[in-house]
Amino acid sequence: RGEPLAIRDTRTREAIATLQDTLDVDAVTAIWDAAIEAHPWPGPPVWIHGDLQSGNLLAQHGRLSAVIDFGCLGVGDPACDVMAAWIFLSAETRDVFRAALQVDEATWARGRGWALSVGLIALPYYQDTNPALAGIARRAIHEALADYSASG
Repeated sequence: RGEPLAIRDTRTREAIATLQDTLDVDAVTAIWDAAIEAHPWPGPPVWIHGDLQSGNLLAQHGRLSAVIDFGCLGVGDPACDVMAAWIFLSAETRDVFRAALQVDEATWARGRGWALSVGLIALPYYQDTNPALAGIARRAIHEALADYSASG
């Protein structure tokens, strides 16, 4: 995680092809292309968690209290962790999150690409074996589609 999105291009496009009967291939491909074409992270690599999934975030009284499971910890493009915006948040809360992060358009597009790629690759893998993870994948895809449509 944290590597340039282009490294995920082949696997992501294969996942799109696998799911062609269940999603809008043109829309998903447009989002993916925009993410791939976004300017790469211009700064030095930064620390990233790499796996901000619901099972790795602990909440207490409706507030984030801890982040666990640092198995994907590394350095790279911070857009990898920005993907949480599409995995957890609604359109309204995603706007608040983005304003708080103060990320540029390219980082936002790459973050949306990360969420989309993770969702697309996970969905065919988990759809028959792990309904919870398949649901997270579907949500990431749906939210990336909705966000891209709203921004364009």
